[in-house]
Amino acid sequence: MRNGWKLLLITLPVIALGGGYLAYTIKTAPPPAQVDAAERATPARVITAREGALTPVLTGYGLVTPARSFEAIAQVGGAVAWVNPGLQRGAILPAGAVLLRIAEEDYALAVAQAEANIRAAEAKLAELVVSEDNQRAALEIEAATLALKAADLDRAEKLAAAGTLPQTGLDAARTAHLAQRQKVQSIDSALALLPTQRAVQQEQIAVSRAALATAELNLGRTEITLPFAARVASVAVEPGRYLRAGEVAAVLDETAIAEVEAQVPVARLRDMLRLSAPDVGAYAADPTTMTEVLHGLDLAAEVRLDLGDGAALSWPGRVARVSDTIDIKTGTLGVIVEVAGAYAGAEPGTRPPLTKGMFVEVAISGRPVAGIVVPRAALSGEALRLAGAEDRLETVAVEPILVQDGFAVIGAGLAAGDRVVVSDIPVALPGVLLAPVEDAALAAVLEAVR
Repeated sequence: MRNGWKLLLITLPVIALGGGYLAYTIKTAPPPAQVDAAERATPARVITAREGALTPVLTGYGLVTPARSFEAIAQVGGAVAWVNPGLQRGAILPAGAVLLRIAEEDYALAVAQAEANIRAAEAKLAELVVSEDNQRAALEIEAATLALKAADLDRAEKLAAAGTLPQTGLDAARTAHLAQRQKVQSIDSALALLPTQRAVQQEQIAVSRAALATAELNLGRTEITLPFAARVASVAVEPGRYLRAGEVAAVLDETAIAEVEAQVPVARLRDMLRLSAPDVGAYAADPTTMTEVLHGLDLAAEVRLDLGDGAALSWPGRVARVSDTIDIKTGTLGVIVEVAGAYAGAEPGTRPPLTKGMFVEVAISGRPVAGIVVPRAALSGEALRLAGAEDRLETVAVEPILVQDGFAVIGAGLAAGDRVVVSDIPVALPGVLLAPVEDAALAAVLEAVR
């Protein structure tokens, strides 16, 4: 009973008083302050577009080979009498060095024999000249004798007709006349043959002189000399060994010029040609015409050798020609680059020469391509995001003409002075408000490229 009175007299009045106070507070309290919603700007890194140029570079790989190799082929056979002591694998010999000599005795004898044949034929020709003089002198005598015999025959015929000379006397005169005519005819025939005999001897002299020239050539071929400075690649000869004609005694590689056939993608080579000379794109499938085009463009090349640990060596080169075939497995075409002075500046242990068999990288540089250079990462397909008027996000379509090594050259759709957004935008909707900040570090990198 006591708890009931407590609930009635104390608890309920307190609850009623608190509810009344709460109602009075809510009714008389001022309304909450309203905050106007403001647009938040998205931070973005930008660069100012500027005009510049980027040099297109085409990279390929290949093996170093000598531009020329000399095979010391024996043109005559014989025993090897002498071998150059420096003719050893890896050695470098100067131009004009004698590599070896073949025993020359047999070929010297052939020269002497040909010379003797010439002298004999010349003596026979001189003999014919003397013989002609003698025959002509004899012809004069015999012709005079024939005239006397003809006069005797004429008198005999007259006497026989008068009946004072018997028939036997007339026959004797006729026989003597015919015999003398035979002698004159024999000398005339001998003189008629002399021009032919002289021609035969002259031809014999010509044949003997040709044999002499051949013998002298063979004698000279017993010595093999080096036409240009070269490094010995292989040796297959030693003193005393019999060397057959046509056998290779040694192989030497030229040291002045080296070549690298760098395999490059055909499409990228066509792109470089198109950028450097837009009117030659149709010639990309013709190796001969493409070689002429490359010569006209005078493209620069650099050959690089990786030494490991970040170290590398380089040599300047020249694009010489293109290969005549395309590798069907890789779809690449060989571009042959020449390097002059492959051994120049070589230092043992520090800078090796550019020698045969090295696997190297070749960088071919075209003509610089002008436009507006931007970071490649800023491209989204063929579009760029810009911080436009009132710092609002804009998306513009552009025409990239060269994309290479993290950079892109824009040919159309972008103007100098535009602010290119180079950072990611969480919500990349046109018109989004930006808080652009110039990326000075990236701008300096682009400035270096330009």
